Amino acid sequence: MANGNQYENLQLSTNLEILARQVVEGFITGLHKSPFHGFSVEFAEHRLYNTGDSVKNIDWKLFAKTDKLFSKRYEEETNLRCQFVIDTSSSMYFPDEKYNKLTFAVQSSACLMYLLKKQRDAFGLSLFTDQVTLNTPAKSTNTHQKYLFAQLDQVLQASKNNVKTNLALALHQIAELIHKRSLVIVFSDMLQTVHDDDQLAPLFAALQHLKFNKHEVVIFNVTDKSKEVDFKFENRPYEFVDMETGVVLKAHTNKVATAYIGQMNAYRKLLTLKCAQYKIDMVDADINEGFDNVLQAYLIKRQKMG
Repeated sequence: MANGNQYENLQLSTNLEILARQVVEGFITGLHKSPFHGFSVEFAEHRLYNTGDSVKNIDWKLFAKTDKLFSKRYEEETNLRCQFVIDTSSSMYFPDEKYNKLTFAVQSSACLMYLLKKQRDAFGLSLFTDQVTLNTPAKSTNTHQKYLFAQLDQVLQASKNNVKTNLALALHQIAELIHKRSLVIVFSDMLQTVHDDDQLAPLFAALQHLKFNKHEVVIFNVTDKSKEVDFKFENRPYEFVDMETGVVLKAHTNKVATAYIGQMNAYRKLLTLKCAQYKIDMVDADINEGFDNVLQAYLIKRQKMG
């Protein structure tokens, strides 16, 4: 599996498409050699003409070559509408400027957009911090893809300190903005100060809002697992800085590790249980593990949706 860091030099908008193409084509090739070989990844621009279809969409040039009637597929006929929702708050800039959670989220989204485009499905983009900062409709055109890649590139070029997140508010806003049934894919580290079930209530009310509007939801819980989950730091004093508030905590790692790991595991368990309860897919996405897990999770969800 590819390590995400090898892609850190492919961060310009012109290279997001190159990265996406390389990753997706390599992944599809790998499907034929893996347990996922059963997936149908077809990129047809046409479908067989059915009695009752509009004759204006028939591809007569293709008919002349094949003696079969095919209808051209247009944007409104796409099988799936997908809305990418990316957390761009300050905590997503961890662990460093070279390769962080936000870079991984942007590159993963670009790969999925490329795959959706090849399947003639439509996709839109929403960015949020403590509110929605960008929301585009879902389309499947080349122009739209280039526009979204340019928007993603701007995200990579930006640098934000002390920008907070409000996932619950953002998801409520997005639920109101998406008017057609969609697959909503969220990339976020899901980090917030939560000690009990009640404090998760606003987030899951927002997720219920999406489900009530008939959307399917997949959350990619983006982490630098070794640091944020397993707390693998050298055994020495550190200054830990809250990237969203600027608060500094001085601590020796061996004095806080047990408590930190315990709280983090409890929070992640609660999050997982709640997502299962609401029939929301939550997938761990470690930024050091490459993109295969993200693409596999998408294809599994796509297959379940039919």
